Amino acid sequence: MGLRVAVAGASGYAGGELLRLIAEHPEFSLVAATAHTQAGATLGSVHPHLASLADRTFAETTPAALADAELVFLALPHGQSGALTAVLPERVKVVDLGADHRLRDAAAWERYYGGPHTGAWTYGCAELPTLPDQPSPRSAIATSARVASTGCYAVASILALAPLLAAGVVEADDVVVVAVSGTSGAGRAPKPNLLATEVMGSLWPYKVGSHQHVPEIKQATGARSLSFTPVLAPLPRGIVATVTARPAGGATAETIREVLAEAYTAEPFVRLLPAGGWPSTAATLGSNSCHLQATMDIDSGRVVVTSALDNLGKGAAGNMIQCANLMSGLAETTGLAVNGVAP
Repeated sequence: MGLRVAVAGASGYAGGELLRLIAEHPEFSLVAATAHTQAGATLGSVHPHLASLADRTFAETTPAALADAELVFLALPHGQSGALTAVLPERVKVVDLGADHRLRDAAAWERYYGGPHTGAWTYGCAELPTLPDQPSPRSAIATSARVASTGCYAVASILALAPLLAAGVVEADDVVVVAVSGTSGAGRAPKPNLLATEVMGSLWPYKVGSHQHVPEIKQATGARSLSFTPVLAPLPRGIVATVTARPAGGATAETIREVLAEAYTAEPFVRLLPAGGWPSTAATLGSNSCHLQATMDIDSGRVVVTSALDNLGKGAAGNMIQCANLMSGLAETTGLAVNGVAP
């Protein structure tokens, strides 16, 4: 029997993806999957694609249901993780997909999420640049018992932007991100605007000028001014983000590509595409990979970096497994796919 793990909020899309990855993980053993309204239902009735787990039953999301786990994955709505983790034993390691513990700034939490701030944990993005006189993000995750995993839009933007700001080749002011996401990023709760008849054949910008991932992206990258526009697309999963910024220090398109190549050459899950190739959601489907491309806009002179990833993979469950692997002393890539699924 491997490391005993549990998933709270296992009936949602991210929770289902966690269950799928855990079922195939050679070192993790699922001891509990909890839910709210689906408590008592079989996993197969909610996630029919999980054949090996179909006869298991969702428990209610309580501390007692999670007590036998050595590591707990939380896939709960924002604002619900803090109260649960406060009563979990200290011996239990936790990876949280909610935003409850991502932000260090309590005022930013209150502004974008509302309610009391429950404190910041180690931020779960292993590929972030190492800051001067600071441990590497990877080692910080590996030595932490509580880790706040990234937001989906956030990681797509952060991986495109963070190395450039760290190297000083783009300016921290006037960063603009436009990102398109599939509908699974909005969760599984039934909503009129997510009906197929509303979504198919349409693109829909939302939370324009006030999206909650803004302070997370700024905190992780060091950007000082950020305009972020999310767009809902008629596809189940995937994110494409286009990040633009003013160049600094005489940076050229070649400079930008060199910085990204140096930052990610040894990273198993981040790939800078060959010149002329552009990221697509299809190429990252079902994987924990993020694909990047960069250029310079010939009219405005702005740096343009485009990223693509699976919002349920590197944007959610995959990144959580990556963090859990580090926290458990396992190879970071254990149980995770670099290659996507096609067609």
